[in-house]
Amino acid sequence: MSQRVALVTGGARNIGRAVAERLGADGWEVTVFDQEPAGAEVAERLGGHFVQGDVADPATVERAVRETVERFGGLDGLVCNAALADPSMGPLPEVAFDDWRRQLAVNLDGPFLCAKYACTALAERRGSIVNLTSTRAFMSEANTFAYSASKGALTALTHSLAISLGPEVRVNAIAPGWIHGGDPAELSDADHAQHPVGRVGVPEDIAGAVAYLLDAPFVTGATLVVDGGMTRKMIYEE
Repeated sequence: MSQRVALVTGGARNIGRAVAERLGADGWEVTVFDQEPAGAEVAERLGGHFVQGDVADPATVERAVRETVERFGGLDGLVCNAALADPSMGPLPEVAFDDWRRQLAVNLDGPFLCAKYACTALAERRGSIVNLTSTRAFMSEANTFAYSASKGALTALTHSLAISLGPEVRVNAIAPGWIHGGDPAELSDADHAQHPVGRVGVPEDIAGAVAYLLDAPFVTGATLVVDGGMTRKMIYEE
């Protein structure tokens, strides 16, 4: 069998970079797709390919898939990680409609477009899609309208794609909780202690879950919650 090939969106930093690095370490050929030029450094380090652009732009998404297939000979995995990740929009009366639409364009239209343009190549090699959603699909802080809505919709899109593209293509999602990609010293003991596992998550936790789902032949249409147990913890004010 030829070497496996993955396309990772939002692969320049944090979770996306950890996913790209994990797949590279596991022997995959990797295309990093990101608006940030730093994605080129990640791709170069992995001996992969870099596409700079916006996942909400159909022509750019089509080009990213086409260049990946042309360079590596096929496509086995699509990881849709790119998102606008600042959830708070402020009070509802003050939310700009353009800001709402832009978050949905990146967070929801992007994975849809990636699946649309990649599904034929994935089907040829019985490949897999992993969408990065969020525990905010199931729970909210105030004023996180577009982010929560987009991640909830992406969760539903995941099982719709799984039914529509199977059995040739499996489609699953991961819902991360609190994942900290910066300096560990920025976190307090209380930050860690509120998690049932005793710590805040790191990008490598999600990368490991992505690697599992890409290689899980009897799993499709599922959303794997990776949050240190936080969504299973009852919280009452004393």
